[in-house]
Amino acid sequence: MRIDGRQPDEMRPVKVTVDVLQYAAGSVMIELGNTQVLCAVTMDNHPAPHLIGTGQGWVTAEYDMLPCASNMRKPRDRSKGIIPGRSAEIQRLIGRSLRAVVELESLGERTFIVDCDVVQADGGTRTASITGAFIALGLAMKKLVAAKQLGRLMLKDFVAATSVGIVEGRPVLDLSYLEDSQAEVDMNIVMNGSGGLIEVQGTAESKPFSRARMDEMLILAETGIRRLITIQMETLGIEKLGTGGMDDDSEDE
Repeated sequence: MRIDGRQPDEMRPVKVTVDVLQYAAGSVMIELGNTQVLCAVTMDNHPAPHLIGTGQGWVTAEYDMLPCASNMRKPRDRSKGIIPGRSAEIQRLIGRSLRAVVELESLGERTFIVDCDVVQADGGTRTASITGAFIALGLAMKKLVAAKQLGRLMLKDFVAATSVGIVEGRPVLDLSYLEDSQAEVDMNIVMNGSGGLIEVQGTAESKPFSRARMDEMLILAETGIRRLITIQMETLGIEKLGTGGMDDDSEDE
């Protein structure tokens, strides 16, 4: 048993609350155990500067932690005059993950901005942000389709993320902060609904790990991400998107 009593392949309880913000195009509060992230989407009917005149849309993200999200107060990013490296790296990761499953060429010259604000942090804030951000984006697009501002959902597939690691010599899924702080290996995995890898971030803290261990952790991550994508499907009321889907077993090109 793990520190909190879970089995190695057991995720923390997941809760998604939709439409928590009145003025956002789409919003959710995603809770992963004690980690809570508010994800909200705004649509701007202007293209990103580097896409002006191309007819192509863009999806970008911003990430921050509220000052009292953890046990020590964290000053707001804007109070420092610059975006700290960690926040910049995470928001780029969120943006990349979402763009991997959005039909950017079909969006028209508009930009979707996804804000991910950590209300409470207990490990896995970046992976929870990606999972929640996709739901918020899906909700926003559904509303725009209903309002005839989009012809259809411009989503090719689902996308979700989770953490895995090696703690006390064994691979485990969905690390809490306490597990993460003592993990021998810590990894964040982003996958789409078809099982394709979008991003793999992994670090050995003390000694190298084997390829066999890597494969074990990837299998464990896929198990967790499939559960998260099932929750996304249920929340959005969508079983399949584009050519992807959880039942798509086509081989990679």
